[in-house]
Amino acid sequence: MVCWPSDYDGAWTLAGSARRSGIGLHSGHEVAVLLHPWPDAGVWVSWSGDSEPPVRLQPSQVRDSQLCTTLELGDRRLSTVEHLLAALAGCGLTHVHLEVDGGEVPLLDGSAQGWVEAIAEVGITPAGTPAASRPVLEGPVTLHRGNSVITATPAEQFTLVGMIDFPQAAIGRQQWTVALTPERFVAEIAPARTFGFREQVEQLRAAGLIQGGALDNALVCDGDHWVNPPLRFPDEPVRHKLLDLIGDLALVGFPRAQVLVYRGSHGLHTDLAAALADRSAVQL
Repeated sequence: MVCWPSDYDGAWTLAGSARRSGIGLHSGHEVAVLLHPWPDAGVWVSWSGDSEPPVRLQPSQVRDSQLCTTLELGDRRLSTVEHLLAALAGCGLTHVHLEVDGGEVPLLDGSAQGWVEAIAEVGITPAGTPAASRPVLEGPVTLHRGNSVITATPAEQFTLVGMIDFPQAAIGRQQWTVALTPERFVAEIAPARTFGFREQVEQLRAAGLIQGGALDNALVCDGDHWVNPPLRFPDEPVRHKLLDLIGDLALVGFPRAQVLVYRGSHGLHTDLAAALADRSAVQL
């Protein structure tokens, strides 16, 4: 059993290498990722069989894409990174190398639980170099996209407040707050699965999206009920929204702040990550 870090102030890497493979949500292709220990701070990515050195991930690599977070890494793109990055950051890992086979991260069961299990298989160990500095706020930061808003306010502990509001009765209005630690991430957020709506499935597939979506890797809402119950939590949708937020903030690090998000999206999350990165650069 893994003894997870008590907070996010340490520097941790993997004690061994782990591999996961599966279907990419949007491509529908078989893809794989190998997780390796790494001596340098950050999350680093390379491609299997490629002689180029690994590239460190950062917010400036994010590109607009529908329903997932996509990174542009030189002449390649890597899509649907958010659940894996959430698992790495949520578990407290700060030094990791990802060796990717394909252009998308495997969806697994639609949550971060499979990645947490991969980490637990090999264990974690203190890293040999310090972690990157966490973003520090001198005052509130508020960003909008349409009717969606995200606010980060200075605080002693990294705390998340998620709010969603859907017309579908099976979801409706949900709110959930967590003072995040690795243990709480593993138990209360990592198992929360991605979700979608039955009436949108054919339209999205016609647009070339969710080619790998299935009832075993996503919750499907049909108005007042779920097509594939049971839920792992009564408020699983809002928890998954916070899972996505954690993955998107992993690109810059968890700020010492309370982050409140209403009707979040990957675009809004990564807007905040970029704003935090800009403020950290100014402080340096």
